[in-house]
Amino acid sequence: MKESSPTLPHILIIDDEKNYLLVLEAMLSDAGYQVTALNDPETALAFIEDSEIDIILTDMKMPKITGRDILLFVKKNFSHIPVLVMTAFGSIESAVELMKEGAFDYITKPFSNDELMVSVKNAVALSTAQRRYQLLHDNLEERYSLHHIIGKSRAMQNVMDLVSRAAPSRSTVLITGESGTGKELVARAIHFASSRKDGPFIAVNCMALNSGVLESELFGHEKGSFTGAVALRRGRFELGHGGTLFLDEIGELSLELQVKLLRVLQERKFERVGGTEEIEVDIRIVAATNLDLLKEVENGTFREDLYYRLNVVQIHLPPLRERREDIPLLVKYFIDKYSQENVSLVKTFTAAALDALTAYDWPGNIRQLENVIERCLVMASSEVVDVSDLPSELSDEEAKLKNVIDLLPVELDLAATLDLLEAALIRRALVRADFVQARAAEILGTSRSNFQHKLKKYGITGH
Repeated sequence: MKESSPTLPHILIIDDEKNYLLVLEAMLSDAGYQVTALNDPETALAFIEDSEIDIILTDMKMPKITGRDILLFVKKNFSHIPVLVMTAFGSIESAVELMKEGAFDYITKPFSNDELMVSVKNAVALSTAQRRYQLLHDNLEERYSLHHIIGKSRAMQNVMDLVSRAAPSRSTVLITGESGTGKELVARAIHFASSRKDGPFIAVNCMALNSGVLESELFGHEKGSFTGAVALRRGRFELGHGGTLFLDEIGELSLELQVKLLRVLQERKFERVGGTEEIEVDIRIVAATNLDLLKEVENGTFREDLYYRLNVVQIHLPPLRERREDIPLLVKYFIDKYSQENVSLVKTFTAAALDALTAYDWPGNIRQLENVIERCLVMASSEVVDVSDLPSELSDEEAKLKNVIDLLPVELDLAATLDLLEAALIRRALVRADFVQARAAEILGTSRSNFQHKLKKYGITGH
């Protein structure tokens, strides 16, 4: 037997006839494969459990344990390994039965060397593709797992608790929140924490396509159903069978499409555009919106019955300005991410720069923060980013104040608005000072007695 190599495809041969073992081992080793040849099926079963194998080539008729037994064992426990079955007692009927039970191919002894090598080559190609798919799937599962939702704030802890409780169910989930808060990340976390994680996750942005195109995208179409429909096309509902369909910007659906979506949610059935055949689908819907759907219902632009069908479990993502204590964690995450991608020397932000990032209101939320961190890592001239390296809207005090003022309505009660702003600044200072009142007063540049007076004025508990 040749010395094993982890870079070569590993083939296990099982045959109680030693002459066949010797011939096959020599042939496949010369072809560049790593080969293990065993003439005892019981030993082979233990070897399969303890080894990394790409394909199995087994004889059919062996004492005690047959090739069919090997096949069924592998399909039950190691379904990714293709199994080729050889026999000198073959028939069309037994070949069909073995293929139904999961055999990759059926080879009758005596066999043509060329025929065998083609079958082995195809099986190795399949095994390699399956391993690559599994690696990609595992990487995606890790990337979008629950612990990649970053945040220690109470608001984000509540979000993670809701995700962990909602994920195992079949219930429809509605994710709400401003643009850039990470709604798709949460949708993927729900998928990968569910029993559907091995099924597809398919995302559709309902705002990106016009109503006619979106209908075909979701439900598919029959050949000739409209100009340009030159072939049958399966839609996202069919492609997502057994998995999760994420409908982003659900509030942008036309009323006509809302009716069709409601039917799928109620009956788990739909028809392709131009078709009459009902297609059943097993799919979980996770929807997201940055709109107030109840207001859209009141305005007549969103169906009330669909709203309640979607809003079985609601997960609201807070804007970044309401979870400022999470900003340093997110900054560290993006520093690590983009330092690796851009081979950047930048490793840290100064305390002043972090303070500026924490104080900013982030109208674009996490998406905007990520953009800023990447820009700083690329453009900063040293290993440490300071306030002067930040974009002007973050480092310039007048620009920051203008951003806040621009968010306010033109007509307002000045005194009441100033009180609201003062109360908000006091609460923020308390959070940043870990609720130490003396430190919070120092942050705001006021005396402790005046700070305590303001706490009483606005009914802030201070802890």
